[in-house]
Amino acid sequence: MNVEFSDRELEDLRQIAKERGTSMKALVREAAAADIARHRALQEGAEAFRRFFQGHAEEFAAAFPDDERSTAGEGRAA
Repeated sequence: MNVEFSDRELEDLRQIAKERGTSMKALVREAAAADIARHRALQEGAEAFRRFFQGHAEEFAAAFPDDERSTAGEGRAA
């Protein structure tokens, strides 16, 4: 895999790698791994929220009746 960076990005990557005492390759790999982990965590969090919301839908509907969608497909009144 080839990844292209601007001159400024390369300069920044070199500086960060130097400050951390690591290679640019390791720095980029760590950044990618961190992004993958963050993405997975967000997916898991969203799924947990969906399950929670679905499990408590009636409570939310009772607590926030103005936010309920119309069952006739008309949408909310403005």
